[in-house]
Amino acid sequence: MIKTEHLSKRYGALTAVDDVSFEVRPGEVLGFLGPNGAGKTTTMRMLTGYIAPSSGRASIYGHDVETDPIAARSCIGYLPEGAPAYGEMTARAFLDFIADLRGLRGAVRRARLDTVIQRLELGPVLQQSIDTLSKGFRCRVGLAQAIVHDPAVLILDEPTDGLDPNQKHEVRTLINEISRDKIIVISTHILEEVDAVCTRAMVIARGRIVVDDTPAGLAARSRYHNAVSLQLEHREQLAAARDALSELLDVATVEVDERAGKLTAFPANGAAILEPISDRLAQAGIYVTALRVEPGRLDEVFRTLTSEGAGKGAVVAPTSPSEGGIAGEGPEAPGSPSGSPLPSGERGRG
Repeated sequence: MIKTEHLSKRYGALTAVDDVSFEVRPGEVLGFLGPNGAGKTTTMRMLTGYIAPSSGRASIYGHDVETDPIAARSCIGYLPEGAPAYGEMTARAFLDFIADLRGLRGAVRRARLDTVIQRLELGPVLQQSIDTLSKGFRCRVGLAQAIVHDPAVLILDEPTDGLDPNQKHEVRTLINEISRDKIIVISTHILEEVDAVCTRAMVIARGRIVVDDTPAGLAARSRYHNAVSLQLEHREQLAAARDALSELLDVATVEVDERAGKLTAFPANGAAILEPISDRLAQAGIYVTALRVEPGRLDEVFRTLTSEGAGKGAVVAPTSPSEGGIAGEGPEAPGSPSGSPLPSGERGRG
């Protein structure tokens, strides 16, 4: 189990993460959802022991990330944003390096390497240097190093950012396949990712948790939840359709999109309005090509929850635990990829 208690991170007068408390249990896929600068990456870096919290504590399966860091990290597979790696290494050499760091030996080592290479289809690029790989293959190598030791906890920071639709589908399929008995935490600002892989969604804004719900519960907060959208066959019937639907007692309001020839009817007090709308349209002789009940629109919920002052004064964690500045301002260890998942004693290697 992951557990955080009043976790905070401050840089002088700026607060990146503000009194965050939550638990995640096996089988859950938690999506950290928030705008850039909301505190998602900073929270993940504290969970992985990459930076220390200013106050509060975090533990991984009972191991405190500050007082028992090696045991905590042994439970974690971490893919930082951008899938950083040693670019001069071949994909094979990098995975061998990570397997050594993770203490894999003998038959277990060979089996785990073979499994991740096959599952992520890395065979054709194993002998290429990582610098020469496409973004999709670099992401696959990053995922491979995160799961090579079969961790109980997987922490992924923007795992599909910049990937094409096919690559995104492959990553999401992998996450769904391995999520049954693991804890998976995904940071994202891609709303479709929440529906695709997450069992739970936590919206973070200005360093604080503003909502912790299921994806369906999050969608239910939308003003579009249970609204009915329809596409007219004949646009000249827009005014007549709007008037006809406005007469229904259970319809609170009707919005018209004249360019698209669409209407959206919003229910009064959560009423079910699909059937009365269908009946009323038939009575009025108004023809539609599409008619559907809206589950809710996550983009609208996201904007509502994060818009007020979102991002003002927000920072992310520095790239080095010893630096007190904003990310990107402090120096890195020689030879270290930015955001490296390696233990602090290994960041200068490679």
